[in-house]
Amino acid sequence: MALVVLLAAGALARSWWLPALGYALVRDDGPARADLVVVLAGDTFGHRVLKGAELVRQSYAPAALVSGPYGFYGSYESDLAIPFAVRHGYPREYFIPFPNQALSTRDEADLVLAELRRRNVRSFLLVTSDYHTARAARVFRAALRAEGGGPAMRVVSAADEYFRPDSWWRTRQAQKTFLTEWCKTFASAFGV
Repeated sequence: MALVVLLAAGALARSWWLPALGYALVRDDGPARADLVVVLAGDTFGHRVLKGAELVRQSYAPAALVSGPYGFYGSYESDLAIPFAVRHGYPREYFIPFPNQALSTRDEADLVLAELRRRNVRSFLLVTSDYHTARAARVFRAALRAEGGGPAMRVVSAADEYFRPDSWWRTRQAQKTFLTEWCKTFASAFGV
């Protein structure tokens, strides 16, 4: 009987806890003036690179470093993302390609932070898909702590094609994004 009551209470309260689980994936510090925008790889729709370009256009930073792991049909993702943004009206000069061999957000954090040190960057805006922002922020902050500090970072979210934190359970694609990101979040918490 207690289980039935618990399940009924959970079902009745779903309008509260389902969005809370979606919003727990999202972190957005909002933009502020920085030395560089960093656009993380992994967005096949181009929302991340367009958000980074918009931040440059709005003078939050002079340029966007576009991370681009290898493997997209024999190309680096940055070599595809930058022309995509140019076709959307942003000047080529906004972008700095950063081809790399990252296989995870953790790999990407290490490589990006090394590049930022090489460029003497003191502050940056980290742009990624909204559902990926909380985990990316934790991964980058852990990498910064492991290195004894580094540039100041603010996280800025880019809307995703399907995921909405307040209604992710309504479409299959958003459900898959939600489940995948939570799995990666737990795996990251356990050092996997």
